[in-house]
Amino acid sequence: MTTSPVKLHTRWAKDVDCENPLPEYPRPQMVRDSWINLNGLWQYAVTPKEQEKVHLYDGKILVPFPIESSLSGVQQPLLPNQRLWYQRNFFIPEGWQGQRILLHFGAVDWETSVWCNGSQLGIHQGGYDPFSFDLTGLVNIGQENELVVAVWDPTDAGRQERGKQVLEPKFVMYTAVSGIWQTVWLEAVPQEYITGFNLTPDIDQNQLTIRVDVETNDDSLLMEATAWDGETLVNQTAAPHSQQIVLSIPEAKWWTPDTPHLYDLTLRLKQRGKVIDEVKTYFGLRQISLEKDEAGIQRICLNHKPLFQYGPLDQGYWPDGLYTAPTDEALIYDITFCKSLGMNMIRKHIKVEPARWYYHCDRLGMLVWQDMPNGGKVPHMAVLGMGFLFNLKLRDNKNYQRFGREEKQVRENYRRELKAMIDTLYNHPCIVVWVPFNESWGQFDAKAIGNWVKTYDPSRLVDAASGWFDQGNGDIYSIHKYVGPASPKPEKKRAVALSEFGGIGLEESGHTWPAKKLFAYKMVKSRQALTDWYLKLMEKLQKMKTEGLSAAIYTELCDVEYEINGYLTYDREVMKMDTEKLREAHQKLINE
Repeated sequence: MTTSPVKLHTRWAKDVDCENPLPEYPRPQMVRDSWINLNGLWQYAVTPKEQEKVHLYDGKILVPFPIESSLSGVQQPLLPNQRLWYQRNFFIPEGWQGQRILLHFGAVDWETSVWCNGSQLGIHQGGYDPFSFDLTGLVNIGQENELVVAVWDPTDAGRQERGKQVLEPKFVMYTAVSGIWQTVWLEAVPQEYITGFNLTPDIDQNQLTIRVDVETNDDSLLMEATAWDGETLVNQTAAPHSQQIVLSIPEAKWWTPDTPHLYDLTLRLKQRGKVIDEVKTYFGLRQISLEKDEAGIQRICLNHKPLFQYGPLDQGYWPDGLYTAPTDEALIYDITFCKSLGMNMIRKHIKVEPARWYYHCDRLGMLVWQDMPNGGKVPHMAVLGMGFLFNLKLRDNKNYQRFGREEKQVRENYRRELKAMIDTLYNHPCIVVWVPFNESWGQFDAKAIGNWVKTYDPSRLVDAASGWFDQGNGDIYSIHKYVGPASPKPEKKRAVALSEFGGIGLEESGHTWPAKKLFAYKMVKSRQALTDWYLKLMEKLQKMKTEGLSAAIYTELCDVEYEINGYLTYDREVMKMDTEKLREAHQKLINE
């Protein structure tokens, strides 16, 4: 098996610097000054899975682009019986003497083993969550050190969380992504340091609750929190590091898509008045809730006001980088494109993005419905077809084999990765809905899991089973209808949403993935025809909104490989519909 020849690139591919790709700070919600980016050219080798060492490397690979991507410089698949190896040397500056040295991986798909100077640091399983190792005592300060990474990724031959990745792409399933696909970096921290924190806004009290985790055995350490609005000091308070801090925000400015106001926040760990660690972050004050309108219909509300949420399904794929956007500007483009069309929401579909994508949504003002990447297996097409036609409510808490969840360890891995996703993204004001399952793909115990998510993070809404196999719980009852649109009847305790519809396709010559058979739920032959169809859908949605619909999500942001039902072509070069007419229709849908 080989990957498809790539004849499609985005405009940002030419801006990729092989010496320093994706140079931006990778963790904008927890910033320190002392860091080193390890992105760039590494040595790589593909060996049989059982091989324990590499004696001769195959060549160079550009990290952090997955090996299957053209931007990696390799563009070859990684099979389930193979292992991908990386190697590079790195230098620790003299100024880091006496500090702890941390090695961070933004994300690696799927099972990762890491060695530093010949010593194994550990093994991590999971393709979407960041992880770290402490190199202190293993590295030589002021000298070169060796880093070796080995990755095994079964893709759809396994049951692990993987989203739409398959070894044989077709239909609505895409090219696999293996190995390192987010930034790798080093960080110097004090011996006692801040490891993480949770920021929970409360607009009713105009305050922020801060819980900080610290690596220390010293109970006397204090945590100081200082909030800023630009150059203006908002408030400052301190408490023992093990206690939560409640920071009041006078004359608070609330975060919305139209006014995405962010406050800066500095957290300082102090010992007898001396600052021993400091991180910088930010927060937005906003609240997402269900509240009844004047007609008694449950509505999704932002800051206690009903807000119809509308935007695209976004797969997060790129023709040249696959899971990894070529540049930070490319990440920004997708969000600003949606803003330019007058949309206020993106559903990030069964993929978790790098932290910088959510940072840009925070600062630009874009609501996010965040899917958990699916694992298990996609059910038989007959089952999918019944779900598509009848929106079945099959029980998912007994027959685990139906959706590839028969192994207890597979189910436990899902729960662990779900928790890791929520922990990683918790502080982003843009995220307003968690979606644990999509269309039954790997679905199991959706009622129990949806209830757990709501308990674990009560600050957000939960669409427990988006699409077909609803279990009657969660804050939102959502359906999928192609071409649609359609709307469920209003429910007493849940808002209703059309979480997928549309999918109308138009092929644009010269901007399409090389494929023998392209797919869309309906094909049209011109931009005018596509625009006309789309505007008719908007008119129907407008009526459904008055009858109780709270949100709708169109498939999709851009074409992806075999799918050609995007607003944009896969290379983001052609907008297939009339921009001004769509903006006007979207603003009417949201605001009237």
